[in-house]
Parts: sequence; structure tokens; C-alpha cells
Amino acid sequence: MMNKFPYNNGHVLVAPYKHASDICKLRSEEIGLLMEEVCRAMGVIRNVMHAEGFNIGINIGAVAGAGFEEHVHYHIVPRWNGDTNIMPVLADVKIIPEHLLSTCRKLRDEFYDLYPESTNEVKE
Repeated sequence: MMNKFPYNNGHVLVAPYKHASDICKLRSEEIGLLMEEVCRAMGVIRNVMHAEGFNIGINIGAVAGAGFEEHVHYHIVPRWNGDTNIMPVLADVKIIPEHLLSTCRKLRDEFYDLYPESTNEVKE
């Protein structure tokens, strides 16, 4: 799923179907499947957005920044050489050069190629 407040274009979230507040509450098999999805998402973002690197992480608990702490999820943030942005430092403002729905549409087709049984709808 797309992050509503992305750190960079192409910032997506990967979450398990099972509701858990902590990755340690998942079974080993579930963790393995979750990591496979993280790798698939990275592949899609590499192919579509030409990402040169990634920041991948999990926020567990409100004090760690988990905005939806009842459901653990990975953040996958694509990175490019020189993609630093001075605006958050100067004005506590983020500049994203592409609208979230535009990025979603770019990534959607490649994700659906991986999962043809999925619906091809974008929730707006």
C-alpha cells in the first residue's frame, strides 16, 4: 500500500494480513512471507522508479513513530543519489515532486503483473 505521507516518491508499506502490533508476535513463516513481499516491492520500485537504494524499517509503538501501532508494517523508502531535501530542516515541510496517486498508478501495473488475481483498482 502507498504511504499517505511519503518520505520520498514510491514510499510503500508492506503489512501482513494478520493484525499484530510487533513483528515478534508473528510466526516464523509469516515473517518469511512478509520479507518476500518486501523484496517484491523493492523489485517493483527498482524497475518503475529506478531507485538506487532503499531505507527499510519498522516503527513499533507510538513512541517509535508507529502511526498505526495495532498493525505492524515495513516502510520501504526508495532512495537516489543526491535526493536530500533541505525543506524539512529549514521549515518542517516536506516537498514531494509527484502526487501520491500518480506514483501509485506508476507502481500499480507492475504489482498487478506479480499478482494477476488482484483487482486493478486504486482507492482514491
